Amino acid sequence: MRKVKHIGIVACSAEGAALCYKTICTEGSQYLGDDAHPEVSMHTPSLMDYNEAILVDDWEGVAKLMLRSAHKLAQMGADFLICPDNTIHKALPKVLESSPLPWLHIAEIVAAEAARRGYKRLGVTGTKWLVESSVYPEKLRAQNVEYVLPTRGERETLNQIIMTELIRGIFKPESTAYFQSIIQNMAAQGCDAVVLGCTEIPLIIGDHNCALPTLDSTRLLARAALQHAVASKTN
Repeated sequence: MRKVKHIGIVACSAEGAALCYKTICTEGSQYLGDDAHPEVSMHTPSLMDYNEAILVDDWEGVAKLMLRSAHKLAQMGADFLICPDNTIHKALPKVLESSPLPWLHIAEIVAAEAARRGYKRLGVTGTKWLVESSVYPEKLRAQNVEYVLPTRGERETLNQIIMTELIRGIFKPESTAYFQSIIQNMAAQGCDAVVLGCTEIPLIIGDHNCALPTLDSTRLLARAALQHAVASKTN
């Protein structure tokens, strides 16, 4: 029997990383039996270090932090890496040039799932750095999926909610209502689903409380990591 691959998590903010980690551990039993899951290691620099770099658009600095985690996780025995943070995927191309391990790309996974479900036009939510980047547009175009972004003013408000509330574990009803209104606007623009493109958004928004079906980037990444980890398991 070949061993199940060891998953390395390059973490940024605690809430999203915790949800990803928990999903891997709790859903591993679907592949490996009761209470079983692949080996998982996680490394998390101080969130302040990431935020200081992001706030001044220092994506080289973000990449260095990600690479530091990547090398530590390689030393811990990880076979491949995931990052449960959509925003810092903006720096991933710089990371891949010298990464010691292969990565799964969160937006690529989401885009593939959108295509599998037959969605044609997605709303994309997330931080302003994420929605103004090429992270999702590039991967969605590769799947022939159209997309709609929040307006500039909406981006600023969503960003404020994410950066001052969600990543700190603060969940306000009025903030949930604001996300719901943005998604309702996207539905009115012809979207048939919405990307929850910040790994904390699934903590307040899901299929149960918004106008569109959701693509939960956090759980989709965790499930893709599980599938990748067990793919080499043969009897």
